[in-house]
Amino acid sequence: MTTVVQTSEEDPALAVVRFTSELAWADAGHEVAEPQVTRLCAEAQECVVMGRWFDLVSLMLTSAEVILSKVSEKDLECIFTVICNVVTKSESPDEALEMAKLISSKITQKPTDKPALRLKILFNLYNLLDNPYSRFLVYLSALNLAINGKVAEHVIPSFKKVESFLKEWNIGISDQRRLFLTIANVLKEHKNLAKESFKFLTKYLATFSGEDAHTLSEAKEEAVRTIVEFVKAPDMFQCDLLNMPAVEQLEKDAKHALAYQLLKIFLTQRLDAYLEFQAANSDLLKSYGLGHEDCITKMRLISLMDLGSDESGRIPYGVIRDTLQINDDEVELWVVKAITAKLMDCKMDQMNQVVIVSRCTLRVFGEEQWLTLRTKLATWRGNVANVISTIRANRIADDGSQAVQGLVIR
Repeated sequence: MTTVVQTSEEDPALAVVRFTSELAWADAGHEVAEPQVTRLCAEAQECVVMGRWFDLVSLMLTSAEVILSKVSEKDLECIFTVICNVVTKSESPDEALEMAKLISSKITQKPTDKPALRLKILFNLYNLLDNPYSRFLVYLSALNLAINGKVAEHVIPSFKKVESFLKEWNIGISDQRRLFLTIANVLKEHKNLAKESFKFLTKYLATFSGEDAHTLSEAKEEAVRTIVEFVKAPDMFQCDLLNMPAVEQLEKDAKHALAYQLLKIFLTQRLDAYLEFQAANSDLLKSYGLGHEDCITKMRLISLMDLGSDESGRIPYGVIRDTLQINDDEVELWVVKAITAKLMDCKMDQMNQVVIVSRCTLRVFGEEQWLTLRTKLATWRGNVANVISTIRANRIADDGSQAVQGLVIR
């Protein structure tokens, strides 16, 4: 198949219209095709002369859509490169935005047909745009294409730049929600990226802080989804969901109150509370896709974390056995699991059958935890000040003693 290359003074856009229209009408015969090709080229010429760039893009897309299955990927990329470049000709940001929307909608119509190429075309379009909001919309279209075309691996690396994108695009709250939720949807198909998916779901829920009840209600389903993702993840033991308004609203919601209760158990209670909840709501947990044994494993580690956060820093083996509902010979195994998961730093005193904790991860870190930290820091500061004062006093005493000794020697 011939690649579109500009070999004369003809405008590249007109060359694309001629090329695509000839292919589109090729099966109709020369007598039928020739006048149609001439008509389309004349319309395109008029659009160029009059500066009607949106109409030109619309005309080019109509022809290109017909031949999608008739040309090679190389030709298709060339054709759409020319189409996308028309966007740069417009001096109107609004017209450029509408052209970007039109091109994006055409590219994403059949996401499973050459999805990687379609994605490449969208990113080429993105790089040609000057308007930040146009860029945002094209990027969002690329994410949806990646989901539907199952080519998420091509967009995931860009998520590291989301914060810089947000500064560049300067988009509003509603668009931020669309972005965060779409990114979370891209990531949810990859089990090894569960933490990243959870992070963007949390960002999405955080945008509802300060909203009224009606707006908050829009986030209910995603709040439940975020709770389930947290409970399901075997390597997530800490989050701040409980204090988020989008999540708090579930506590009194007739449909989703149990989801909130489940979250509260995992963030504030121990294994016995979970077992009681599971006995009464086993079907609900199954509907969430939560495995009972997996939940028990996570709750045992969480319960051990809770024991380790005690001010004394000492946990008797017997307390661990009873709290985790395990055998005596399993106590040290679970302590090792907690250390491996970096949930705590501790030593096991086998002689005295006690675990001595030096550091322990907290499940939540809210206002209460900040106040506790503030108190500890104030105490630490006071202790350091006392040590410094003692050192200074001793130094002064030593200096005085040395001075007296010097006088005696003389």
